[in-house]
Order: sequence, then C-alpha cells, then structure tokens
Amino acid sequence: MSNTIDFSLDPVSLAEQLVGAVMLVDGVGGVIVETEAYLPDDPASHSFNGPTPRNAPMFGPPGRAYVYRSYGMHWCFNIVCGGQGGAVLVRAIEPTEGKDAMRFRRGIDDDRLLCSGPGRLCQALAITAEHNHFDLGHPPFALSARTEAPPIVSGPRIGITKAAEQPWRFGRKGSRYLSKPFPKANL
Repeated sequence: MSNTIDFSLDPVSLAEQLVGAVMLVDGVGGVIVETEAYLPDDPASHSFNGPTPRNAPMFGPPGRAYVYRSYGMHWCFNIVCGGQGGAVLVRAIEPTEGKDAMRFRRGIDDDRLLCSGPGRLCQALAITAEHNHFDLGHPPFALSARTEAPPIVSGPRIGITKAAEQPWRFGRKGSRYLSKPFPKANL
C-alpha cells in the first residue's frame, strides 16, 4: 500500500480512508480517529452556495487545508478533496507525537481530551487561519496513509443542523479519543 493519501477521492471515500491515517503538524499529532465528509451539493457544506472568500480553499486543488472559525471561537481543520467544493473535517485524533506540546497548548493533562473534537484538535496542533490554503503535502504538515484498515463505524454527522442525518461521520470503532460516541445502533 502506498504511504500517500489520494486527495482526489470524493469526500465520503476520503473521510473513511483517513481513519487510521497519521497527521502531524510540525511533528505534533497522531492517528486520525474521526472524520466527517462534506460534499459540494450538501446543504451543510460551506461550499453549498458557491465560492466565497471564506470557502475559497474548497474550490482550489485537492490536498489543501481549509481552516475556518466555528462560532467565532474554535478553529476547524478540513482537507480539500475530490472535485470542486468537497472537504473532510478532521474531528479527532489519538495523540501519539508531541503530547507535552499538546498538553501545554490545551492546558490539560488528560490525553483523551487533547484532540477529541475539531476545536481541541486545532488548539493542540496549533492550527490557525495561518494554515488556510496550505498544501498538505509539505511542512509543517505530514500526512501518511494508514497501513491497514482499522474497524470503522459510521453514523450521522454532529454539530450541524442541515443534513445532519447523512451517515458521513466515520470513526475508529472503540476509540476512546472520539469527540462523541457513535449511537449504539451503529456499533
């Protein structure tokens, strides 16, 4: 299996394939355990109404970062993929590298809470608007494809009001680092 990630995949396929991949920012990060897919024709996607200055990275080349502020408080990190307007929100990682830096940035000692949610993940990895549009194939980013497929569960997306019922949230089954547990019916 190649160690590179195919960013040309559609958002749903990439979201599933990212679970188990390794993501580092300046050497800090870990294993992706939770993602959500956002398609161009998805009413919950920032790209739904077409290009704007805010969502411009979503209409650029695949393999770029789309970083935005959520509720004016938290940064969220997305990977632009397959076609115009598609992206995958990285919701949680299992921290493995640079935990001391993450603990310092987050101001907590509980490893489970370091990166369990999009805002926490960005704070722990020091991802900000400065990273918007960055090419994910170059430093400070390092992404490596998973070497084997972990057990994956899927279910409705969370934290949104439009098209939340779509089963485009993917997570590593049994991970204690998820932002929120999956419904029992999905396990």
